[in-house]
Amino acid sequence: MRFVTMATAGLILALAGCGSTGQPAPSATDGGSEAPATLAAGAPVDFAICSGCHTIGAGKNGIGPSLLGVVGRKAGSLAGYGYSAALRKSGIVWTPATLDIWLSGPMTMVPGTKMSFGGYADPKQRQAVIGYLKTLK
Repeated sequence: MRFVTMATAGLILALAGCGSTGQPAPSATDGGSEAPATLAAGAPVDFAICSGCHTIGAGKNGIGPSLLGVVGRKAGSLAGYGYSAALRKSGIVWTPATLDIWLSGPMTMVPGTKMSFGGYADPKQRQAVIGYLKTLK
């Protein structure tokens, strides 16, 4: 029998709205990629929210784009993912500094983005995620 803790239940509820576009998640049977289901090895606990929508695999997008190689990449430029016009036109390059701002509130940084994640208020959480993203090459 599986037991779900309150923290796990809260995470599941948080992930349910992360990046929601009103469309069902793509699946392998309809030609899309499967949304990630588990936390990647070596990822900080704070990355769990990201892994609900993003993959770290090459050429494998989830509800959000793959985060493989995100540090140094121009926002909205990963081929094969349908970004919002706002993000494509933002001119942002994902550096640790811009990721810190983004992770504190994507919709504040780029109004009109599809990413509905509210952000990490704690700078230590943001730095843990950014540190991990820097390893994804």
